Amino acid sequence: MSYPKEYISFLVHFHGDRDYFECHEILEEYWKKVEPKNRESVWVALILLAVSSYHYRRNNLSGAERTIKKSIDILEKNQEAKQKLSSLGVDDKGFLEILKDHLTRIQTGLPYIGLTFPIISDTLIETCKVKCKELGFKWCDQEYIADDTLVHRHKVRDRTEVIEERLRQKQIKRQR
Repeated sequence: MSYPKEYISFLVHFHGDRDYFECHEILEEYWKKVEPKNRESVWVALILLAVSSYHYRRNNLSGAERTIKKSIDILEKNQEAKQKLSSLGVDDKGFLEILKDHLTRIQTGLPYIGLTFPIISDTLIETCKVKCKELGFKWCDQEYIADDTLVHRHKVRDRTEVIEERLRQKQIKRQR
């Protein structure tokens, strides 16, 4: 089975350097290419999980809870998303259990821990391990300690492009 390179990159960051902000960016761009109108997509569920993990590690428990609930909701209510998850080499039932356990951890205020996808494809695991090694990450390293620039990435990213695009759009509206 061949997997989208963006998905592999998402998994590598999610389980390697645990850069959840990057995970969100990678999959959001991919989702916009393949299913931009589908807010019930498996890609949206995974994006929301990355956002939840980002918030949880920053101790923003309300943000973490809100986004993981949305992720769980998509996977519980959308059979197509669950089937897609299975076709992406993940045990969908086990994955939902892990997400619900993670939600309980968040709701009870337990400290952040990184979660691990129950990947059932040996080929996918091997591909991700190789990519992690190339990037200097260790696959599924629970001991990994993220530095502040990774934990608070939204505060240190360059938003020049976004700001310029917003200004450009305002100018276009004014010219109409």
